[in-house]
Amino acid sequence: MKLATYMAAGGPRLGVIMGTDIADVSRHLSGAPGDMIALIREWNALRPRLEQAIAGRPDQALSAVRLRAPVIRPGKILAIGLNYLDHIEETGAKRPDHPTFFAKMPTATNGPFDPIEFPAVSQEVDYEAELVVVIGRRCRNVPRARAPEVIFGYCVGDDVSVRDWQKRTPQWTIGKSFDTHAPCGPWITTADEVDAHDLGIRSFVNGEPRQRSSTAQMLFDCAAQIEHLTQAMTLEPGDLIFTGTPAGVGMARSPPLYLKPGDVVRVEIDSLGAIENRVEAASGAARID
Repeated sequence: MKLATYMAAGGPRLGVIMGTDIADVSRHLSGAPGDMIALIREWNALRPRLEQAIAGRPDQALSAVRLRAPVIRPGKILAIGLNYLDHIEETGAKRPDHPTFFAKMPTATNGPFDPIEFPAVSQEVDYEAELVVVIGRRCRNVPRARAPEVIFGYCVGDDVSVRDWQKRTPQWTIGKSFDTHAPCGPWITTADEVDAHDLGIRSFVNGEPRQRSSTAQMLFDCAAQIEHLTQAMTLEPGDLIFTGTPAGVGMARSPPLYLKPGDVVRVEIDSLGAIENRVEAASGAARID
């Protein structure tokens, strides 16, 4: 099943993607949760009822709605660096012995077709096509063999990176956490419909191919990442894991080829769909709410 968050009168709503249409979860299912994290928590009980309620009954065309990030405010966004063999080779880095994780702040979350801010304080904004894992169950110390039990689904992501800030210090968190720099979507495809081990993944800038690879290039696959992370922390429903990017990022080109205002970045993953975001200059003006 494909589950989305979209805008409607009165605020965000949950929807089920049905081809080129969308069905409103709350319209078909009495007492349905109002946000994706709550839906994920109750999914095992709600799914049979939801499937029966919406069968063959979409509410409107998908093209008529604005999709938001499937999980508008995840509790955690964790991301792994240097995880695709072709990306490790292009950077000249040593193959890591252990997964290299960093955090992206939840305020970086962005919709699948919403603008990416080009910060006034940077000149080196980069793209990174990524498969995103959506956690479905609260979990800790999950062995690799049981990791599929805690994966709710997958979506498409772009780990937008402000390289000049990222390279200032050994810690990458700030350079990876600028507002709008974690676009994802366009929806969550539930794990039962996806074999994540060999999915084609591609990125384009202004229609020009930049990255073309497969998730089979991962050094640490999704299960290995979950096993590693849950040795340290509890993962919760709606948490996101950005699982690494393949070769072709702007930083690794000679000379580097970074994004600029007006560019359009598209990321596609087989079976999961595509996101597309225009880069727009941020004002840098002070804002205190």
